[in-house]
Amino acid sequence: MKIAVVGATGMVGRVMLQLLEERNVNVDTLLPVASKKSVGNEITFKGKQVKIVSMEDAIAAKPEIALFSAGGDTSVEWAPKFAEAGTTVIDNSSAWRMHPDHKLIVPEINAEILTSEDKIIANPNCSTIQMVMALAPLKVKYGLKRVIVSTYQSISGTGKAAVAQMENERNGVKGEMVYPYTIDKNCLPHCDVFMDNDYTKEEMKLVNEPRKILDDDQIAITATAVRVPLEGGHSESLNVEFHQEFDISDVRKMMHETPGLVLQDNPATNTYPMPKYAHHKDDVFVGRLRRDESQPKTLNMWVVADNLRKGAATNAIQIAEHLIAEELV
Repeated sequence: MKIAVVGATGMVGRVMLQLLEERNVNVDTLLPVASKKSVGNEITFKGKQVKIVSMEDAIAAKPEIALFSAGGDTSVEWAPKFAEAGTTVIDNSSAWRMHPDHKLIVPEINAEILTSEDKIIANPNCSTIQMVMALAPLKVKYGLKRVIVSTYQSISGTGKAAVAQMENERNGVKGEMVYPYTIDKNCLPHCDVFMDNDYTKEEMKLVNEPRKILDDDQIAITATAVRVPLEGGHSESLNVEFHQEFDISDVRKMMHETPGLVLQDNPATNTYPMPKYAHHKDDVFVGRLRRDESQPKTLNMWVVADNLRKGAATNAIQIAEHLIAEELV
């Protein structure tokens, strides 16, 4: 089994490498790929030094799987070339997510739709993943009518330069400004670029991607995405209107029993999810479950996950594990 990791020196790429080790994925040959200036440098994998290779060399090696986390432009240019060589690409960028010919996968929800013919598979947006993980079991039982989501997203979702900006601000150092304003001691209602409808690209991902993953174009979704001065972990406030009436105790039981979800919901003991405690974990944490008293058939909930793990690298690795287990590569 040959596996390439494209963007191996980036934030998500490094977590992918870590998870390949942690989860003991069958990797006989690792092909770490990074920018041209990094080719020939070495990374450590399973206690051994492995040289970074070029895109061309990685394609020539014909890996069974290529995990991409190097940005949309790189994916558009290179993912088809890997696919033409017979490699199955799992892409973490937004390049292929809404493409009608490519599947958008959260393994716990829709891995069964994958076949050996799927050579470019899209990994959803980090905030989308934790959102649909919480919504999927509720959709099955009650049906989803409308979702209002407000996010509290860590700066690590922007990348290493954003983390450096916040650290510089905290240390009184002038440096590169990734955001248009300071992020330390601040919240920016501005994730990604603004679009013609005055929503940001991130907000529209939260509208469009869940519909594709949950296979339901009729769900009404509206989003506000906010960047907060945390290094790791995304949080979301969800207001969910169902088609059917629900019982809050049944919802708690469902959340508790759903694989990949961890219920943390006890106001009496101040038990609720927080990004501080989701850090370096692969689960999605759900709490603050309560009925919306302003309208019927509506639930409020709070959802937290590590955006670099389940929100990105873990989900991609889980897709790879499914492909290997089902002999689809």
